[in-house]
Amino acid sequence: MGKVTISNAAESKPLQDTGQTKDGGGGGIELKKELGLADGVALIIGVIIGAGIFVAPKGVLIHSGSVGLAVVVWIVSGLTSLVGALCYAELGTMIPRSGGDYAYILTAFGGLPAFLFLWVAMLVIVPTGNAILALTFSYYLLQPFYPECGPPDSAVRLISAAVIALLTAVNCYDVKWGARLQTVFTTTKVLAIILIIVTGLVVLLMGKTENLGDPFEGTNYDPGNLSLALYSGLFSYAGWNYLNFVVEEIKDPFKNLPRAIWISLPVVTTIYTLANVAYFVVLSKAELLESAAVAVTFGDQVLGFMSWIMPFFVACSTFGGLNGAIFAPSRLVFVGAREGHLPRALAIINVDTYTPIPALMFLGILSIGMLMIKDVYTLINYMSFVEALAVGVSVFGLLWLRYTQPDAERPIKMPIILPILFSIISIFLIAVPIVTSPASEIGVAVLIVISGIPVYIIFVMWRRKPRIVKIISDKLYVSSSLLFKGVLESSAKGE
Repeated sequence: MGKVTISNAAESKPLQDTGQTKDGGGGGIELKKELGLADGVALIIGVIIGAGIFVAPKGVLIHSGSVGLAVVVWIVSGLTSLVGALCYAELGTMIPRSGGDYAYILTAFGGLPAFLFLWVAMLVIVPTGNAILALTFSYYLLQPFYPECGPPDSAVRLISAAVIALLTAVNCYDVKWGARLQTVFTTTKVLAIILIIVTGLVVLLMGKTENLGDPFEGTNYDPGNLSLALYSGLFSYAGWNYLNFVVEEIKDPFKNLPRAIWISLPVVTTIYTLANVAYFVVLSKAELLESAAVAVTFGDQVLGFMSWIMPFFVACSTFGGLNGAIFAPSRLVFVGAREGHLPRALAIINVDTYTPIPALMFLGILSIGMLMIKDVYTLINYMSFVEALAVGVSVFGLLWLRYTQPDAERPIKMPIILPILFSIISIFLIAVPIVTSPASEIGVAVLIVISGIPVYIIFVMWRRKPRIVKIISDKLYVSSSLLFKGVLESSAKGE
């Protein structure tokens, strides 16, 4: 069979450290394969299960109108995410390069579309998502100390900045340490959900069934509302593609990537569904819709003096989710720099820890900077459909590569109906915000995307830049190499 045509950044080369050359170039080292199957499962589950299942299951209920349909939506959302993840398993083993969507779009459609994804992910999606997780962690960490009112905003933001800095430092120090931390907090959040499920089962066995008497009563059959219910459900499964960002650090990725997907998505779907059933057993529809944090309201009703444990579990869940959200997307910045789409100073790997410290610190600084913006949630609204667009383009890229490179080596090849089905769902997810969101929000999102075009033309396409640009770039690279004790990866492209 023929080989898939990809850039030399994907070639496998032996680990080496040849040091820096005189002109600032690096002989290079490579990222170490530290992540096993358990680490991959912990990363996927840990990123998917953030604060959503504890704080806001009511989004699905609001638009579905009934308990029964809400449960159906959670199941359908999990199955849809599994289909997408299986498509990414084919992409990740066909194009075994870190960077996820960026690497797939680059291979299928070229530099500009890939750079635009990198631009919006780096500028808004990743740092804003990290800021949201950090703020949620800090709020629920402090909540038990302020039972009568919310914790001070300044304290929440200060702790948020500290936790982003802490987790960035951990992931700079050692990939394995970050993976261990991810495993510990993933285990904690799964145990928290199991506590909710078991408590709901006990309450059900005690005879509390009135909330489930007519599960489909009040169902809203309006197509617009049904679509928004599905959109809310799918949003809660976001993060299923994060393992693809770190493919080059997975041991035996051809086996462990699909296995991690097959384990993680069914587990998340099962516990999400059972947790929602437990919520519905204990809380009425009215109570659930009025709650700002469903798990906390649930704990207040059934856990008595132990109700404080729910805010603690929400904090642990968001802490673990933030760790994964710092670790995986940093590889997106690293790969973008390695391909020449970002300054090569960001493509440096530390010779002691084998981690991309500059890329990690760059995203950490951007994430802390987002804490300065009071209404970061608005940015999430702006970019929600862009994330769906990126995933849709990646899966369409799978179909395009099936057409343009039919003989390419595919260690895993999914039935063609799966990428076709997911592409249709992606079109639906892109269309829903366009129809339902204010025109101003969509306009701002589009402006953020297209603002990357002149940046690409000036800094990537323009080859004959003034000599001063080359001098600044070289000095930045040398300074970064000395400061972070690193060199370029052996396959990194020069500028």
